[in-house]
Amino acid sequence: MQSRTAKITAWSLSAAVVLLLVAVVLVSAVTAQTANADDAPSLPATGSSPEADAKPEPAASAEPVSASECAESGRIVLGPMSASLDGQLQDRGARDLAAGDAGLNADGDVVTYTVEPGDALDAIGARFCIDNPTRIATLNHTRTIHPGDVLLLAPNPQVPWVPYFAPHEAPAGFEQIPYQRAVEAMSAAAHAGDVDAMRAIFADDLAGMFPRQADVDTIEAALDSGDLAVLRQMFA
Repeated sequence: MQSRTAKITAWSLSAAVVLLLVAVVLVSAVTAQTANADDAPSLPATGSSPEADAKPEPAASAEPVSASECAESGRIVLGPMSASLDGQLQDRGARDLAAGDAGLNADGDVVTYTVEPGDALDAIGARFCIDNPTRIATLNHTRTIHPGDVLLLAPNPQVPWVPYFAPHEAPAGFEQIPYQRAVEAMSAAAHAGDVDAMRAIFADDLAGMFPRQADVDTIEAALDSGDLAVLRQMFA
């Protein structure tokens, strides 16, 4: 009886030892797995890889645009029947998109610019230090510039200038397109030196579009005088 009891006790002890060893092995495995998980990079909630979600380093930015090199600058100012230059122009030299010739007056000041193929208003403005280069087109009664155009850059404030988009005090619903076409025809005739054509265009197409008689009188006086220097600024 004692021998049977001793065998049972020995078997129980052996089983307990085995269970204890199994528990130790399981705990070690779980501990190792946890340690490995802590060392691995965590994945985003979407399950994508860290490499896919990583943001690239920002590329080095280009050098900032330098400040204007203009010692002085000019700004084209357009009024109801006037045009002037506020400030001073300087020619910084021919460049891409502004490679044409500058026209100078007797004092050596820049007055005009002859357009070359590929020229752009912004580049022309940068070359001559004009703050509002899109006004160059408006001053010259055009929407686009073309090679060979002689653009007025520095208008004489003593000479009247006819508005391009609409006359002063134009009423609501004013027909802008016919007006612009007539002004453009006057400009072409002025540059061609054809005063008779200008007189005919004004009498037939343009005079009746001006709401103010004073403006009509001003233009008619210039046409009567036949002074092309005046007429070429009025309809630059």
